[in-house]
Amino acid sequence: MRHFGHISPSVRKDLFHQEPAEFTGDSPARILAAALGATLYSPATRPALAADIRKQAGRGVVSMVLCLEDSISDADVAGAEENLVRQFAALDADEAEFPLIFVRVRTPEQIPDLVQRLGGTVRHLAGFVLPKFTESRGTAFLEAVAEAEAASGRSRLYAMPVLETPDLLHLETRVAALAGISRTVNAHRERVLALRLGVTDFCSAYGLRRTPDMTAYDVQIVAGVIADVVNVLSRADGTGFTVTGPVWEYFRSQQRLFKPQLRRSPFLEEGVEELRTALIEHDLDGLLREIELDRANGLLGKTCIHPAHVTPVHALSVVSHEEFSDAQDILRPERGGGGVMRSAYTNKMNEVKPHRAWAERTMLRAEVFGVAKEEVGFVDLLTAGLQV
Repeated sequence: MRHFGHISPSVRKDLFHQEPAEFTGDSPARILAAALGATLYSPATRPALAADIRKQAGRGVVSMVLCLEDSISDADVAGAEENLVRQFAALDADEAEFPLIFVRVRTPEQIPDLVQRLGGTVRHLAGFVLPKFTESRGTAFLEAVAEAEAASGRSRLYAMPVLETPDLLHLETRVAALAGISRTVNAHRERVLALRLGVTDFCSAYGLRRTPDMTAYDVQIVAGVIADVVNVLSRADGTGFTVTGPVWEYFRSQQRLFKPQLRRSPFLEEGVEELRTALIEHDLDGLLREIELDRANGLLGKTCIHPAHVTPVHALSVVSHEEFSDAQDILRPERGGGGVMRSAYTNKMNEVKPHRAWAERTMLRAEVFGVAKEEVGFVDLLTAGLQV
C-alpha cells in the first residue's frame, strides 16, 4: 500500500517531486508508525464491515481501527466480537490489499481469545488498540498481545496504547502517571507502534467539549496534557515514540460563532473557491487548523471518525518542496560539523545541529507521504484526493 495510491499514476506524477513509498504490514515499525496517517475508527458492530474496509481502502485509507470499546454499548460486545470473526472471514475471500487493521479491545483477556477465534484470518490483523492505558493496566495488555502473537504464528502484532485517563489530566498525578507509562512502553518497545491521545476523555473529566470553531489546543487544560505527553514520550533523542493527533469529532454543518479559519488566498484559482466553501460548511476548516497544530506540537497522524477527514489529514502530511529542500541541506554529510546557512528558498536560517532532528523527522515523513512539486500546494493534493 502507499499514500495517494488510490489516485492514478499520471496524477501522482504531476503532484509529487518524490512519490510516497510503498509499504506493507511487514515494513519496519518506524515506517509503519509514520505512515499511519488518518486512522479511521469504525464500530465493530457494522454489519457490512468487510465491504466498508474495501471501500475505504479505495479512498486512500491506510489504517483502520475496529472498535469494541466506547463506540458500542456494553450489551453489544459479544455480538460485535462474533461480527468481527465473520467479517475477517469475508476479507479472507478477497486478495485485495487492505489497510492496516487494528482492533480496539476492552480487556486484556479479549486479545488472545479473539486471535484464537480468528484462526487463519488473523493475517489481516496488524494489532490492537489498548484503551485507558496506565502503568497498572498496561503490562497485562501488552503481555496479552505478546501471548496472542506467539499463538497466532504472526511475526508481529503491534499495540497502540491510548492515553486518556484522568490521572494524566490531573496535575497532582500527571508526572507519576507519565513516568509509569514510560516505564511500561519502554519495556515493550518493539511492540508499541504508536501512542494515541484520547482527548474526548480528557475533556470529559471536566465536563468540557470543544466547538467546531476551536481546536484541542484552544482548550488549555487539554493543550497542557498534550505538551507533557510529547515532552516525556516523544523526544527526538531516540527514546521517543510516535504520538498521534486527537480525534476531530465534527462532520456536519452547525451554526458558527467565529469567522472561518481557512484563508481565501490558497483557493483563488478558478473553481477551487467552491472547495473552500464546502470545507467551511462541513466544519473542516477547524480540522485543517488542528492538523497544522498537531504537527507543530510534535504529533503525527490523527484519529478520525469520519471518512471525510482522511484526505485533509493526508494532504497536510505531504512534505512541501521547501521543507524537503531545507531538510536535505541540513543533512548533507559535509554539514556534519554544524554551522548555519541561508535556505535555498532564501527566506530562513537553517542551523545544522539544532535543526537536525527536525530534518530527520521530515525525511521520514517525506518517505511515507511524499514530497510535493515546487508549485503544488495542499489545495492541489486535497482536490486530487477528493476527486477519486
